[in-house]
Amino acid sequence: MLNKKDNKKSFISFVLVALFLVLVIVLDQVIKPTDKMSMLLTVLQKGSVYALAAVSMNLLNGFTGLFSLGHAGFMLVGAYTYAIFSIPAAARDTVYQYYDAVIRISFPEVFGNAMGGFGTVLGVTLSVIMAGLAAALLAFLIGLPVLRLKSDYLAIATLGFAEIIRAVFQWSKLGPVTNGSNLLKSFTRTSSFRLTIGDTTITLATFVPVLIATISIIVIVLLVNSTYGRAFKAIRDDEVAAEAMGIGLAKHKMISFVISSFFAGVSGATMAMVLSIAQASNFKAAMTYEILLMVVLGGIGSITGSIIGSLLFVASSEWWLRGLDSGTFLGINAPTIFRNGFRLVVFSVIIMIVVLFFRKGIMGDRELPEVIAGWKRKIAKKKEVASK
Repeated sequence: MLNKKDNKKSFISFVLVALFLVLVIVLDQVIKPTDKMSMLLTVLQKGSVYALAAVSMNLLNGFTGLFSLGHAGFMLVGAYTYAIFSIPAAARDTVYQYYDAVIRISFPEVFGNAMGGFGTVLGVTLSVIMAGLAAALLAFLIGLPVLRLKSDYLAIATLGFAEIIRAVFQWSKLGPVTNGSNLLKSFTRTSSFRLTIGDTTITLATFVPVLIATISIIVIVLLVNSTYGRAFKAIRDDEVAAEAMGIGLAKHKMISFVISSFFAGVSGATMAMVLSIAQASNFKAAMTYEILLMVVLGGIGSITGSIIGSLLFVASSEWWLRGLDSGTFLGINAPTIFRNGFRLVVFSVIIMIVVLFFRKGIMGDRELPEVIAGWKRKIAKKKEVASK
């Protein structure tokens, strides 16, 4: 009976995800850049990037109990890896105008020339996977000494490594590979994805990042619900008890750290696609803090909470509160001292209110199906009481 219920839930979830992806494709065609609702596409694009980053951080911080602040560094590695292996040969000398580029292969170009449009997609997929693997490899090397630390010491160490990574990628000696402190551009980006069927061209600029984030999050969900996920939760709850049960602490912490970093690298590659550039100066410690804030707002230990928190954060900062740049909110003029950053002031107040009323985040440690089931039970109970 339980298996039938689980299969039914899985089928419903699959259908809802498929319908959402179809809706994204429709929105991509219907909403034009000049429309007022064009910001919705921007929110979906950036929101999907940050949702994946937040979920991958939650895997480490929320489900394994390892407080890491190095996410921006791993996203940087992913963004650069994707960009380096996606710049066309003809544009490489223009991009690396101050250096002689060492890496001159473009996977989307190589596979695209050999196999057409399918080859380009295959090349982009390979570049994204390489971005994740590069971040995972670096995480493994960093994790060997760092994962011996706990709590605040681990956070400080990972934050330090992230800043070191950012500085190293801007080092002029690595210019032939990373282009130094200059940005990388001209690689395959989301606006390049179009599907032509006869005389009809279907734009996939929003669909691609949403699809990448969706597939990645589904993999993380499967991992969390596996035996490895249960081991991660056991380590989070009580390391001594977990070790007594035969769970290898060092092994499972490393697995969680590497997998989290892999998907951070994938989110970094997706961010490069969305922004059309990759530059180390964009991946500062503030980015990690923003992702951590999304996790906390959504609920530590909740995957759907991280997704909701990310979308709300991006929508508020990029769209809903954009009008506050004029210095007016609900007819109230901001003081002169706050005029330039009035949007941030209001945004900070809203965040504090949310944190005060939702101490464990919007979702707490629950997932959306659990919350909906709780609402149904409350409604049924109220109906039962009313009938009496």
